[in-house]
Amino acid sequence: MFQVTFSEQSMQELNKLDQLAQMEAIGPISNLKAPDLEHPREPLGRFHRAGRTLYRLRSGAHRFYFEVHGADTLHVVYILHKNSLEDFLLRNKLPVSETQLVEQHSKFWKYLDSLTK
Repeated sequence: MFQVTFSEQSMQELNKLDQLAQMEAIGPISNLKAPDLEHPREPLGRFHRAGRTLYRLRSGAHRFYFEVHGADTLHVVYILHKNSLEDFLLRNKLPVSETQLVEQHSKFWKYLDSLTK
């Protein structure tokens, strides 16, 4: 079992939810185990960006983007509502999967980085 930490952006997104919704949203990430990360399958995905390995976990209406710190910590970098990503895909009419978009489209990452500032 991992310790889970949250970025400022992630905490802001969680704080928008009532306490019960917060617990439901973080349930899947709190229950991740090392074998899940070694061989990710839906709703968990893994991709690489700028030399970093990031994971995406679907949890209800939210998407958790996180990385592994050390042997026992998951750091949630971003939490996005699923419609945010879908809206991005529709606006740009990109004929790629969500994972390909995250790996290859720099505008998406610039947008995410702007959320933490």
